Amino acid sequence: MGLAFTIDSPLKVAKFGISSAISIMEDRLIETMRKYYYNAIEEPFIPIPTKQGNSRENRITDYLNLINRVVNNQIDKIKKSIFEAGSDLVKYFEMLPNKSDLSMLYSYMQASNDTLEKEGLKQILKANVRAGSIDVNIMTKVDKDNYTKDGAVIEDSSDAVSALRGYAKSDLTNSTIIFSAGLNPRLFNYLEKCRQFDAKAPGKFDKKIALKVSDYRSALIQGKYLAKKGVWVSEFRIESGLNCGGHAFVGDGNLIGPTLEEFKSKRSELCATLFDLYNKALAAKSCPTYQTPHPIKITYQGGIATNKEHLFVQNHYGLDAAGWGTPFLLVPEATTVDLPTLTLLQKAQKSSIQISPNSPLGVPFYYLKGTSSDLEKHSRITQKRPGSPCTERHLVNNTEFTKLPICTASVKYQQLKLNQLKSLHLPSQEYETAKKSIMDKECLCIGLSNAAPIQYQQPFLNNLTAVAICPGPNIIYFSKVVSLQQMVGHIYGKTNIITEVNRPHFFINELYIYIEYLRNQVKELQSPDKKRKKFIQHFYMQIQEAITYYRKKATIINDYNESQIAAFIIQLDIAAAELTQSIKHCGPSMPSTSSVLQA
Repeated sequence: MGLAFTIDSPLKVAKFGISSAISIMEDRLIETMRKYYYNAIEEPFIPIPTKQGNSRENRITDYLNLINRVVNNQIDKIKKSIFEAGSDLVKYFEMLPNKSDLSMLYSYMQASNDTLEKEGLKQILKANVRAGSIDVNIMTKVDKDNYTKDGAVIEDSSDAVSALRGYAKSDLTNSTIIFSAGLNPRLFNYLEKCRQFDAKAPGKFDKKIALKVSDYRSALIQGKYLAKKGVWVSEFRIESGLNCGGHAFVGDGNLIGPTLEEFKSKRSELCATLFDLYNKALAAKSCPTYQTPHPIKITYQGGIATNKEHLFVQNHYGLDAAGWGTPFLLVPEATTVDLPTLTLLQKAQKSSIQISPNSPLGVPFYYLKGTSSDLEKHSRITQKRPGSPCTERHLVNNTEFTKLPICTASVKYQQLKLNQLKSLHLPSQEYETAKKSIMDKECLCIGLSNAAPIQYQQPFLNNLTAVAICPGPNIIYFSKVVSLQQMVGHIYGKTNIITEVNRPHFFINELYIYIEYLRNQVKELQSPDKKRKKFIQHFYMQIQEAITYYRKKATIINDYNESQIAAFIIQLDIAAAELTQSIKHCGPSMPSTSSVLQA
């Protein structure tokens, strides 16, 4: 969800048993939040200046320790409190799923007229209060090198590696580090040195590893890479390539229904393959081996918006959990969003959310139009001063004009690139298209960090106050600020906060998004580009196969409801027709499209 929006979420939701993840990539933001929360709990704040050796990892370690300590105190306080209306203790049990054991025990306690029994049940309930896990996220592609004053690369001090080390050194237990954006050999190799991720006993880890993936092949490749180093992956977190927030890793057009089906059918094979490699690696290091594999969770997130969808993916595909992200941006009790941006989120329409080229990483990026960051960028362009000050330098990755990498959103890069563009004397339309592509890039380090400092009135960077936000496309179905209890109640089917009665199933929503993406790829296709044409052909076939899969599954997806099945089939027919139209001008090398309509 970005850097700032969950930077302190564990302090808001962990006491209710809800897990959340903090991005630990922006250490200046973390330093700002360290200062704020040390002051909030009336403990002395000792700054960790940038010039101090290992400042990045030390800031991360101390912030995570601080959060852990505060959450443990919150849990202790809840356990010592009494069951009274509105208390955190009561909220804890009221937010549980109705059919959970603790929820039923809580209901039984409330109904009991036996004083002794009731008191005994209260003590049992309190003893079972558990904090949600405090997890962290590292985007593996954000891993710039850091240098000495003489320009030499400092070994093992890249952004991602130092963040990993900061997490590893923390006091967190029953915690998970989530790696997103694919395999980073340098980062994954360093994991082998971190003994904090070793199993303490069969299935027992203080710190676990989760990989965010968009398809089975990615899970297998990354899982094997780590298993060969004696590193166990405890969770594969499947995320839709396009029906999600933040950066969109499209892949080859793998839609989520067929992807989940593949994980379901190959789950045992995946576990056995990784366990064999893992045990061999442990034996080669003269470490203890295991008789049976440690558990591997398979989870999913992306686009889910109703309890029925939540239960379907979890139950039908045998998932261990299904996660929600974007809707929680409208829950101030869970996330930290500044008021102007929160107002924009409530008003978001389909046209407000776009897959943009704004990210300096060169990866498609979901973007909410009209934010202060968006307006600031266009203001600079209007004033003929395109580009952003590059103060954080987390996304520097371009050496086209310089020896050391610079960011493509920076003033320096855009000036150099625009000057180069002018020298090419391109035709007017081609020139304007290329010019726009250069100036579209936007500073995300600051834009995705500013919400928390603004909300808590903490100075972050002088005169840099713009906010960017990257919600998933399903934000359009959530149009009002709600309480944590309301959102959790919606997830568990206790209430409904979606007012759009004609919202398509999230499988259909994702399907339309993929077809739109394919349509745009076709528009940009240059006829001699055989490689691009091959990609489009494969992408098309993946969508075609997904439509066939959804037709076969229509009955069970729609819980045997005849009217919903009929509507679902009609939506698939429309999607099939749009898919056919999308590749109409791709030429004779494309496969026949009739099977899409007839499947």
